[in-house]
Amino acid sequence: MDDIAKKVGVSKGTVSKALNGAPDVSDALRKTILETAVALGYTRARRGAVRSLCILIENMSCSKPEDFGTDIVTGFRQMAEPSGYGVRVVELTKELQQSVPYDTFMLREGYLGALVLGMSLNDPWMKEFPRSRTPAVLYDNLILGNPTVATLGIDNNEAIGQAVEALYGMGHRKIGYLSGALGSHITQVRYRSFFYELNRRKLPSSKSLAGYSYYFSECLDNHLPRLLDQGVTAILCSSDLLAHTVLIRCQELGIDVPRRLSIVGFDDLPFCAHTAPPLTTIRQDRLQIGKSGYYALDSLMNGVPISSLLLHGQLILRGSTGPAPKLPRNR
Repeated sequence: MDDIAKKVGVSKGTVSKALNGAPDVSDALRKTILETAVALGYTRARRGAVRSLCILIENMSCSKPEDFGTDIVTGFRQMAEPSGYGVRVVELTKELQQSVPYDTFMLREGYLGALVLGMSLNDPWMKEFPRSRTPAVLYDNLILGNPTVATLGIDNNEAIGQAVEALYGMGHRKIGYLSGALGSHITQVRYRSFFYELNRRKLPSSKSLAGYSYYFSECLDNHLPRLLDQGVTAILCSSDLLAHTVLIRCQELGIDVPRRLSIVGFDDLPFCAHTAPPLTTIRQDRLQIGKSGYYALDSLMNGVPISSLLLHGQLILRGSTGPAPKLPRNR
C-alpha cells in the first residue's frame, strides 16, 4: 500500500479507498492506482480482504439446464462455495476486454482468480495471459510459460482417437471431418488430431476430407456434398450441434444414417440421446470439468504451478453409427 501511494503521489488512505471502490475517488485516479497496483504485483490474495472468484464466460451459454456451460458452472460452485468462496458468473465481451486489462479488472472487482470459458484466440485478454499475474484457468485454451495460468479440458487427442478407432473397427476406411472455424485452440487441436489418427491407421488423409467454416450453412451446402462426392462412409463433427444439422440434412437428401453414412458428434449434449437416430458422440463430463476447474484454480492461488489438467473423454455409441456399407460407390 505504501509503495503504491508513493508511486502515484497520494496518501495510503486514498489508495485504500480506490482499491475498495469508494465513491469519493475519481475514475481517473482510481484507474491510475489500479494500474500501478497491478504493475507492482499487488493482488487481493495477498491482502486476504476478499474471498471471491469469478467465471468469465463468452461464446457459451449457461442459463438453461441443457446449455453446455451449465454443468461446468455447477461443478465449479459445488467445490468453491463450500470452501468459503463467493462465485460470480461474468459475461465476457470484447468491449470489456478492450476497456480494461485483465489484471486490472480482477483487482478492481476483488476477484482472487477466474475460470475462463469460451474465449477465442483473437480475444484481447488472450494476448495478456502470457504475462498476467492473477490466477486463471482457461477451458480449452493453452497458454505456455505463465505459472499463474492453467489449461483445463479433456484429452482431445485421446477422444478423437477413440472415435476414429471405433469407426475403423466398423469397417470405415474413408472418414470425413466437419468443423466450425479453426479460430480457437481446441478446434485446431481436434482438426490436427483427426488427421494424425487417419495417418496412424494408414487411411486416406487428404486435406480435402475435411471442411470447416464459421457458418453451419457453408458446411452443409459446400463441404458436406464435397465429402459425399469423395465417397466417405463416416463423418466426425467437432460438435454435437454441427453433427445434428448434418444428420438432418442427410435425412432431407434421402441418405440413410447409419446404413449409408455414419455420423459422430462431440460433447454429448442432452439432446443427443433423443435425435432420430440417437447421436453417437464423445462425452465430456462437464460437471467434473467444473470441479476440476476449481481444483486447478485453488492450486494456482496456493502457488502450485499447474500447467494442464486434462480429463478422459468417453465415446458414447448410439444409433447414428454402424458398419460401413458393404458396396462402396464407384468414385
